[in-house]
Amino acid sequence: MKTVSEIVRLGPVIPVLAFETVEQGEHVSRALHAGGMKVLEITLRTPAGIAAIERASQMADDIVVGVGTITKPEHCAQAKKAGAQFGVSPGLTKNIMHKAAQDAGLPLLPGVMTPSDIITAMELGYEIVKFFPAQQAGGIPMLQAFYGPFPNLKFCPTGGITAETAANFLAQPNVVCVGGSWLTPKAALAAQNWEEVTRLARAASELAPH
Repeated sequence: MKTVSEIVRLGPVIPVLAFETVEQGEHVSRALHAGGMKVLEITLRTPAGIAAIERASQMADDIVVGVGTITKPEHCAQAKKAGAQFGVSPGLTKNIMHKAAQDAGLPLLPGVMTPSDIITAMELGYEIVKFFPAQQAGGIPMLQAFYGPFPNLKFCPTGGITAETAANFLAQPNVVCVGGSWLTPKAALAAQNWEEVTRLARAASELAPH
């Protein structure tokens, strides 16, 4: 089993995905993998999430599938059973998210937004966190402000990041990768234009972390 530290270094961008159907999930996952994406975050924002995780995790030996939008303790065990290799939550609580992930054996990338969130995560032993929602919570200036008091903490900013701004986020010394949904535009998915998804994934995989 890979650690979060290993997973976030497999590529500069982690696609954040929400699928309407399991079949859509399979097409998109294959298209992203063809474009060089090694890590996928399939969220539980739709009923298709768990089944999509199960199918994607069996797609290739070099693909690492995570479960996103963990907001309940039972999500950890459900996703682990489906084949998820890591979890991502929008926030962090000691008694629910942290303990449930540990009990399920699911490496967790917890979400933070404030200095208090960060200190809580650090107290629980986390060295890498998700900054969410990144753009809405201050973007690059906020990450730069965090670097002073928390120079050793690494971030995966997610939320509001685009193909145009991703490189600027990745240039920050405390950013190890970014999460984003721009690789799966709604128009491309509606048109079943999987080639466009692969094209966007290839461009994203070529972005260089700092």
